[in-house]
Amino acid sequence: MIVVVTGMVGIDKKQYLQHVCEYADTQNVKMTQFNVGDRMYEEAQDVPPGKILDVPMQRLNSLRRSVFKDIIAQSKTADHTIVNTHATFRWRHGLFPAVDFDQMRQLNADTYICLMDGVATLHHRLRAEHVMEHTLKDLMVWREEEMIGTDMLRRGINDHLPFYSLARGNTQETTQTFFNLLFKPDKKRAYLSFPMTAVMDLPDVREQIDQFRQTMYNMFVCFDPGDVEDADLPHLAREARNQGEDHVDSLFEGHPVPLSVHEILQIERDINSQTYARDFMLIDQSHMIISFIPTLADGRASISSGVERELQHAHEGGKEVFVIWTAQMSPSVFVTQTATQVFKTTHEAIAFFGKKGYAQS
Repeated sequence: MIVVVTGMVGIDKKQYLQHVCEYADTQNVKMTQFNVGDRMYEEAQDVPPGKILDVPMQRLNSLRRSVFKDIIAQSKTADHTIVNTHATFRWRHGLFPAVDFDQMRQLNADTYICLMDGVATLHHRLRAEHVMEHTLKDLMVWREEEMIGTDMLRRGINDHLPFYSLARGNTQETTQTFFNLLFKPDKKRAYLSFPMTAVMDLPDVREQIDQFRQTMYNMFVCFDPGDVEDADLPHLAREARNQGEDHVDSLFEGHPVPLSVHEILQIERDINSQTYARDFMLIDQSHMIISFIPTLADGRASISSGVERELQHAHEGGKEVFVIWTAQMSPSVFVTQTATQVFKTTHEAIAFFGKKGYAQS
């Protein structure tokens, strides 16, 4: 098994993929990680850290090809290989590819995965670990370029190969997702759907949603929109602006990350567009959608227009559509007409999935 893993700068793929390899070890699977960037620095020891993209393009291409040549040779004797690279770079040379098609054909990977992360998290890592000027708009553009570039690379090599976009999110959960995508192909892939922005100030409801998410992670390979929490940023920015604040504190590993209110509101349209496209893409790479509709304190169902649109998209895409509707009031026809099955509780859904043989360890 050879998997090519891409992702924009600021993802910290190397550390994340080390966690994947460590988890694989617990499953008696040996995975070898090749970090293209590290190997390029090893060959160009005269280049200071963080300066590899400043060398002339001819030398940069030569270094990259030399490193990939070695990786291709070594991958032939490894049990399972992770190639940690980029699909694209945007630097002083402009936007340019980070791989060569002829070498990628020689590598002959089995799967392509593009890692992604939220804007606030990316901003924090770049500010803390890289000397790189950037705006929040830059991060939106780079993330989208890397995702599209990876899919185009995969299509150019073999459009029948699987391609997945995967958010880093909770490292423990998503490293297992990463492993299961590769080594448990019979395990059902599920997109988790639930209200987000509308319930962000309702801790009791968010707790219900978190319990649902954790339960589904224990049963399926889950793609979780909550792992990329960009959608809340415009709402938070408007609240801060109304209170006379010029920044929003977004938490990263318990630490506040200050983000400019002005910058967030400038990219609101980009956030909305990418959220819309990304969530549909995650549905498309799933077998099913499982939607949890919590109950508000007054007994009403907390269903958003976004959740209804996700259900419709999954239904039109031929996916199985499962809805956990916890409120006493009956779901609307826009839910029942798209749903394969509607459950009253998560326990009822679990029993159904077990009976169908969908839930696997």
